[in-house]
Amino acid sequence: MAVADRQGGLYRAVVFDWDGTLVDSTGLIAESILQAADDTGVPVPDRGLASHVIGLGMMDALARVVPDLPPDRIPDFVSRFQTHYRRGEGEIRFFPGARALLERLRARGVLLAVATGKTHAGLARSLEIAGLEAHFSATRCADQTRPKPHPAMLHELQEILALDPSHMVMVGDTSHDLQMAVSAGVAGVGVAYGAHPRAELERLNPLAVFESVALLQEWLLAHTPAELLGA
Repeated sequence: MAVADRQGGLYRAVVFDWDGTLVDSTGLIAESILQAADDTGVPVPDRGLASHVIGLGMMDALARVVPDLPPDRIPDFVSRFQTHYRRGEGEIRFFPGARALLERLRARGVLLAVATGKTHAGLARSLEIAGLEAHFSATRCADQTRPKPHPAMLHELQEILALDPSHMVMVGDTSHDLQMAVSAGVAGVGVAYGAHPRAELERLNPLAVFESVALLQEWLLAHTPAELLGA
């Protein structure tokens, strides 16, 4: 079933990106990339480019943001990035209303999942810090399968959740998220308060693009069942 045929449907599962969609972390990620480049002696990229690669797997991101980085320096770059990121990780906060949105969806029986460019260990650490380990029925990370924008994450989440693609919607702040959704045949919804601007998201023809979590919540509550008795 094509995405266009599902616009009036109800979704039993919502798959969220993490960074830039639920948590306000894109500034820290971009700054950590810039600092790691400076530490390793390669040209420091433009901040806009550093923001644009957020959501990709590490190797794909490095190929775009620091193309002059010698292969033998990659472990050092990754280590420096992680050092800078973890220094600020404890200060990362949910976007206003994001935690409440998760609680409302979970309370009505909607399945929640995460598809992220983070590593599995990085997401586990973030979920533990947030106290949300039990909220998500399934997660897929860039080091567990093919990274975004390849559709593998969503295909694997479909199998884990035992759902048809027409029963899932992907929510993300980057074109990588929405391209993944298109490639997987899953409905996509964009949020324009994260890493990529509205115009870039709209080029992927998502069902909607929202400027705030409040507007996203209104749409999701209208497009998910009020209760899933017997589901």
